[in-house]
Amino acid sequence: MVNADIARFNMIEQQIRPWEVLDHQVLNTLNQLNRADFVREAYKGLAYADCQIPVGNGVSMLPPTIEGRMLQALLINPEDRVLEVGSGGGYIAACLATLGERVTSIDPSAEIIDFARTNVTNSGQDNVEFKQLGLAQIDFVACYDAIAVTGSLPNVPENLKLALKPGGRMFIVVGDSPVMEALLIIRVGDAEWTTQSLFETDLPRLRA
Repeated sequence: MVNADIARFNMIEQQIRPWEVLDHQVLNTLNQLNRADFVREAYKGLAYADCQIPVGNGVSMLPPTIEGRMLQALLINPEDRVLEVGSGGGYIAACLATLGERVTSIDPSAEIIDFARTNVTNSGQDNVEFKQLGLAQIDFVACYDAIAVTGSLPNVPENLKLALKPGGRMFIVVGDSPVMEALLIIRVGDAEWTTQSLFETDLPRLRA
């Protein structure tokens, strides 16, 4: 193995698996994509470390453990259309695109959008669309099978709940530092959702 392969192997086996991420499709996706390809040059050495890595404009990539739990919780199917809120470095979008049919990634920052789009294109993914949108501008209704929110929010926005199709799943972290809660929200009817608490964490606020 080259050093990058060893680092990726260690990330999966020593960080992600111990965090109860055991879904084979998720683990294969994490192994397939080079996380270092989605990191700024100055932080390449931290690409596989379990920490938040600055992307720019006050945005950071999620730690690999959180990314793994998010992907596993969302249960992405090959025919799923997925919304990512917060584009980061494009890594999560690429993972979602590997697992699902089509990904729409939104972010209010043109700088972040450009960085993420470049990284995803270079990775060979052609099923990701990037849109420069803020959270308040989301007016999609019953459009998505899954929604991945890559930063924390004080609470669950109603427009994100409405963007889920019936049966759709959303991963979101809500609350206030230092203790926040990762939630899995499932739309089970036209006006009914269930909420499952997954784990406690502490993430930067989503730049909405």
